[in-house]
Amino acid sequence: MKKIINPILPGFNPDPSICRVGDDYYIATSTFEWFPGVQVHHSKDLIHWKLVAHPLDRRSQLDMNGCASSCGIWAPCLSYAEGQFWLIYTNMRSVTGPWLSTPNYLVTAPSIEGPWSEPVYMNASGFDPSLFHDDDGRKWFVNMLFDGSGRRHCFAGIVLQEYDHAQKKLVGPIKNIWGGTPLKVTEGPHLYKREGWYYLMCAEGGTDWTHAESIARSRNIAGPYESNPANPILTSYNKTHLPLHRAGHASLVETQTGEWYMPHLCGRPVENPGASRSLPFYDRNKCIMGRETAIQKIVWGDDGWPRLAWGGNDPRLEVDAPNLPERPWPAEPIREDFDGPAWSIHFQTLREPADESWISLTERPGWLRLRGRHWLSSFFDQSLLVRRVQAFDCRATTCMEFEPTNIQQMAGLVAYYNYSDFLYLRGTANDDGKKSLGIIVSDQKRYRELSEYDVPVDGIKRIYLRAQINAPWLQFSWSKDGGNWTDIGPKMNCTNLSDEISGTGSRFTGAFLGICCQDMSGQFIEADFDWFEYGEVES
Repeated sequence: MKKIINPILPGFNPDPSICRVGDDYYIATSTFEWFPGVQVHHSKDLIHWKLVAHPLDRRSQLDMNGCASSCGIWAPCLSYAEGQFWLIYTNMRSVTGPWLSTPNYLVTAPSIEGPWSEPVYMNASGFDPSLFHDDDGRKWFVNMLFDGSGRRHCFAGIVLQEYDHAQKKLVGPIKNIWGGTPLKVTEGPHLYKREGWYYLMCAEGGTDWTHAESIARSRNIAGPYESNPANPILTSYNKTHLPLHRAGHASLVETQTGEWYMPHLCGRPVENPGASRSLPFYDRNKCIMGRETAIQKIVWGDDGWPRLAWGGNDPRLEVDAPNLPERPWPAEPIREDFDGPAWSIHFQTLREPADESWISLTERPGWLRLRGRHWLSSFFDQSLLVRRVQAFDCRATTCMEFEPTNIQQMAGLVAYYNYSDFLYLRGTANDDGKKSLGIIVSDQKRYRELSEYDVPVDGIKRIYLRAQINAPWLQFSWSKDGGNWTDIGPKMNCTNLSDEISGTGSRFTGAFLGICCQDMSGQFIEADFDWFEYGEVES
């Protein structure tokens, strides 16, 4: 029996919404503050997946300038009807209480590659929106309702309203159709219809260790909805022996052969070596790849409720694959040479689209040029190009030419989580104007320059930089020739590049590796990068 090995999308942020079009499957996942917005993976067998599209690729569709870390795109919903794709998304603007800023939008496209339309504004009463296409041609919009008044739980239920595409707006009454279960934090709604029943599937418990997935049903789309007596149908909470944790936030799909599967959010923790062994499991383990996407097999019981194929509600690492021919994709290249008109689809920028004024493939052909802008803790104007960490044992390498003139100018290789947590191997100029290579650590907003490990590199035009992660450790190294490598600095605990760090705002994204350039003097100095490599390595 063929197996699906979870997670199916390692290191790719979840809130997975799955959509089948004939023999093709597409999963849309969250991108938060990273641009372009929304990631879409494609598969023909539910085993092998390939990143194929970022639908929100211009500022008119997605303006995130100044948004906080882990804001931006939350929980997109992808569907297909009437010969086109429909994508619903939240552009989360603020998570500081008591009220949130949660505008929701719709874009459409004739194919997954686009072109994607300009956005249609829907509402802003809560996040995690979803669009359901009923078999009578009507369309229904659902989202969680947020209440910041303090008079009840702030996750105040799931609301439903009809969408009129001819008028491009929501119409008719708004109805709160389900308040969830005692797990609370009811969010991520998706509607389905099967054998005359409307099924409303929602995430609950919060997207941390307590995460879960529950389901309710009704004969009428507007309710009342009855809860499945076996809820939650999926959870990892208090099951520390499982390899997949934080399970929930799911969607459903039926294959062309009549089998059912459920992609869902999950996380794979590693133990923080700096934490005491006497601490509980949930206090000493961290997920440096953030929230990932796994998939489970579903069957429908005689009572009309969906359940995991093996019973219970534990997510499994290995799942029976559907009765479909395997369709693997060619292996992804590990090197980006920056020789073409565009870089790999795996790269993203922070909060804003790439612009020739600060990032260019044409100013020096065969090289990527970054012009220095703000410091890494700024919510504006970051000259940063990164890709996701997708394995516990991986390595990023680059070749840089950079001639700083003062200590305000820096460029190099960064392991980045957000404004408060990063590890940075950077070149700069000392007070005497001579170039040096050194490490900067930001750990929960605590800034340190490890100056005792600085290496003089004045007169060396081309410098090779490397970051190797063997979780939970990260080691930087450098080279003059790209062949003989020397470690720089100590082996560092990188579990601060994870979601489970408190005191620095919302944290949902997982870790990134990439290249960057800063110039706090405002002279916009350039750093040139010949290539960038990312690949898995042996532990």
